[in-house]
Formats: sequence, C-alpha cells, structure tokens
Amino acid sequence: MTTPGTGPDPLVLAELKTLRDRVGDLVGSLVASSDGLLIACDLPGRVEPAGMAALTASELALSYRLAATAHGGALHEVVVRGTGGYVVIYAAGRAASLTVLASPGVNVGRLHLESRPVARAIAGHLAAPAPQPRDTDRE
Repeated sequence: MTTPGTGPDPLVLAELKTLRDRVGDLVGSLVASSDGLLIACDLPGRVEPAGMAALTASELALSYRLAATAHGGALHEVVVRGTGGYVVIYAAGRAASLTVLASPGVNVGRLHLESRPVARAIAGHLAAPAPQPRDTDRE
C-alpha cells in the first residue's frame, strides 16, 4: 500500500491507466482502502478523489452487509447506473476496492470483462509486501 509521502503505488497506477486504454467509454477510476483512504486514481478534474474514495468505501460497506444478509455470501461488485453513466465498484481483496466511472454508452459486459481482472491484480499488488531498503552499512 502507499506510505505517506511516497505517492501512489506505480503498479496500481499502471493498472488504472491500462484499464482506461482498454475501455473506450471509461471516464476514470480509483482505488480506495476499505476505510475510505485514496490509494491511487486516474480521474477527470471534475471528480474530487478523496471524496470519491470516501463515498466508495461507504457504498462498499453497505453492499457487503446487504450481500451477506440477503445471500450469506461475499460481495464481488456494485453497479450504479445513473443518467450520467455508470459507477461500478469491484472488491479488490478484503482491504481495497476498484471504482470505475463510465459513460452511459459503455458496453457493461466489456467493462466487467476488463475491470474484474484489474481488481484482482490490484488486490495482489496491495497484498505484496513492500520491498525493504537494503542496509548498506553492513556491506
């Protein structure tokens, strides 16, 4: 995960940029921790990243609860369709989520096809231990 002052994880940011390149009607995307902290984003200027990350975490928490209550199972994704387009939130492991914003004309099947593996890859990137700095005094 990102440590303060280091900026977003370059692997996570690369996943977001690749997703935008692969889905033509994608407006933007972000990765947030389950407690609503922004991890990385590729959003248009009109969307405030920290606020969107907090909203994503709130929606995801409610949706986890709804899925568990209704079906007793885990949550995979939440799809919100509005007049201005789609907001889709994918679980990215237990500690994070991938949120994608798409225009109203997006092919939703294609969006899922491209976004689901990205969410899994991001979960893997965030779960991997951060490389430890080498102790150069001993060498």
